[in-house]
Amino acid sequence: MPEIDFGPKSTVELKALQLKRMRASLGHAYANSPHYREAFDDAGVKPDDLQSLSDLARFPFTTKADLRARYPFGMFAVPQDQISRIHASSGTTGQPTVVGYTENDIKTWSNAVARCIYMAGGRRGMKAHIAYGYGLFTGGLGAHYGAEALGCTVIPMSGGQTEKQVQLITDFKPEIIMVTPSYMLAILDEFRRQGLNPRDSSLRYGIFGAEPWTEAMRAEIENAFDLKATDIYGLSEVIGPGVAQESVTDPGGSIIWEDHFYPEIVNPQTGEVLPDGEAGELVFTSLTKEALPIIRYRTRDLTRLMPGTETPMRRMAKITGRSDDMLIIRGVNVFPTQIEEQILKCDGLAPHYMIEISRPKRMDEVSIQVECREDNVSAHGSEARRLSSFVKDIIGISARITLLSPGTLDRSVGKAVRVKDLRRADKYPREKPNRRQKL
Repeated sequence: MPEIDFGPKSTVELKALQLKRMRASLGHAYANSPHYREAFDDAGVKPDDLQSLSDLARFPFTTKADLRARYPFGMFAVPQDQISRIHASSGTTGQPTVVGYTENDIKTWSNAVARCIYMAGGRRGMKAHIAYGYGLFTGGLGAHYGAEALGCTVIPMSGGQTEKQVQLITDFKPEIIMVTPSYMLAILDEFRRQGLNPRDSSLRYGIFGAEPWTEAMRAEIENAFDLKATDIYGLSEVIGPGVAQESVTDPGGSIIWEDHFYPEIVNPQTGEVLPDGEAGELVFTSLTKEALPIIRYRTRDLTRLMPGTETPMRRMAKITGRSDDMLIIRGVNVFPTQIEEQILKCDGLAPHYMIEISRPKRMDEVSIQVECREDNVSAHGSEARRLSSFVKDIIGISARITLLSPGTLDRSVGKAVRVKDLRRADKYPREKPNRRQKL
């Protein structure tokens, strides 16, 4: 048996623990966070109004705009001398969101990530190569502490220095790698550039997160490295990576650690709570966080909840997109992952691309720049026509395809930037916090 806590063993035990912890979390937030006291009062609810888990729907949502409005530490619910660590978002879409952790929060987070690594196939004594970025981004240190909690030997490589990444993987022989899927593809390119067969590497388990990725990308990584690739899910506002994890033996959905993070699926337009199985926006309420309790946080991620299989905790389907990054192109709703799926159907194209949407006159125009594979640089014309046909027939939009030589596009060491929407006057619009509006 693993030397980590996997929580309740039955659904009855889980629901009882959730209700107990939810009452405590709502009470802690109301008593110690000026934001939540004001938000609850505006909504006309008190922590004692929660008599069942379904009563959570009466409480107001929290959005990223609320965290930005309280920048930097206005959402914290403990004194400064109890804050052990601070992380923050990159701020690429506006003012950074700042999150804090007590010593107990760090332990909770570490245990959650340890669970994830175990479910992905990792075990005590294995070496874990961490290629998520370290620093204010939660990925690197979140993975690091979780791997140590499980008893792994940690290689804290961080992002970048792709040539050195390959060297250390080759020399240190880790069994586990934790990294964004897009940067894993850059590592794959470097293996091939150096004339190395990635299937000969020691890597057996890949734990990928921080950005959406498709089943086609999973298949490419697994086939290229002869490893098992699983999805880790999280976001800094909830705790960081480690909120949910796919099982290596049952990768049909990520197990949500519901004893710490209570999920809901809501209609993105109305905020109505939807039953399990229906697709909508994922919302989380923290049950055990101290420094920054989060109540009904709108993740903007679109998914659905499914029954548990290996544990009593529910699973979430793979993220299909975001309620706030959906592109509307000539009246057609498009997610970038839909275009990526079509690119990966073309054997001669690499999964390195950039989508550019512009409106030079009155109509939207779409341009897709995508790299060819090393062994297919001569097939530009046929591959461009093939991709254009897929995008038109399956997605329903016309796009100008530009095929590039391998290595042309910038490689991301963090979350890949896939879209340039030049139609926006303000490239980085901010949500406006409105505590009285529940949506």
